[in-house]
Amino acid sequence: MARIPPLAFETEIHEKEEALEKLEALSESSPAIIESIRQIRKDLHAMRKEKYSNLTAWETVLVSRHSMRPQFLDYVDLIFEDFVELHGDRAFGDDQALRCGFARLGDRKIMLVGHHKGRNLQERQKCFYGCAHPEGYRKALNRMKTAAKFGLPIVCLIDTPGAFPGIGAEERGQAQLIATSILEMSRIETPIVCVVIGEGGSGGALGIGIGDRIGMLANSYYSVISPEGCAGILWKIANEETRPKAAEALRLTGKYLRAMNVVDDVIVEPLGGAHRNPREMGATLKTWLIRHLRELEAIPIPEMMDQRYGKFRNMGQFTRDVPAQ
Repeated sequence: MARIPPLAFETEIHEKEEALEKLEALSESSPAIIESIRQIRKDLHAMRKEKYSNLTAWETVLVSRHSMRPQFLDYVDLIFEDFVELHGDRAFGDDQALRCGFARLGDRKIMLVGHHKGRNLQERQKCFYGCAHPEGYRKALNRMKTAAKFGLPIVCLIDTPGAFPGIGAEERGQAQLIATSILEMSRIETPIVCVVIGEGGSGGALGIGIGDRIGMLANSYYSVISPEGCAGILWKIANEETRPKAAEALRLTGKYLRAMNVVDDVIVEPLGGAHRNPREMGATLKTWLIRHLRELEAIPIPEMMDQRYGKFRNMGQFTRDVPAQ
């Protein structure tokens, strides 16, 4: 197994892991070594549990961006079967940042849509680091309408820092395509389940984020803007001091979003993050998806559409100042 690069806040955990590897490389014939290995494993588990139970908002953002965190195509291999990718938007081109296709989830045929960032530099450049263009959202919306035509549920896996910000994307109607996608997804007459598997940034995430059930992995984030973007606006600089402050102020983690009904569920990750045990994470996510699709299939379409509309109309919390009489 490839060595997992440590994050900035995992220094002590990483040192303990290195000590464990050195001991495990020695002969285990000595009872003292075997006992030391057992104790270090116990301490390591306790350290991970303590740290990951109390992550700050910024630390959660760092975990969501981990270079080895499972991405869309990883979950295709872990969860789904018979994936057949569909290409092109029938207008401009094929956006590799936003993938779509038929797939099978258990005994269900579905339409699968999701962002893919890429693993190495060449793939990331090809996928624009998960930042989709207008043709990506047009492609996704076309496939969703196809799914509704054939009565297939839709699963959307969200993992993007935001829609692509380039001039070409703006010239081709980036904002208009995202707005259209939000509108059309709100009235597509088939069950839609959305899950934030990593980053859920800005309109890039919302473009495929309207559904009957919204979930997010425990170490993902979902926000109107990235912490760096927020820090740049509020403090004119994004550094080690302002990024954590912005992340905390944005309330972008699952515990806050669940409390405000922005998401329906926060899905537990393996201890140390999804990248520590992708297979376990895949099994957990698969169970969650099947359960919610089963629930939605039992609801008549007109009632489901009313519930979807009400869900987003009633989302969030706010206060209103009433002038004194």
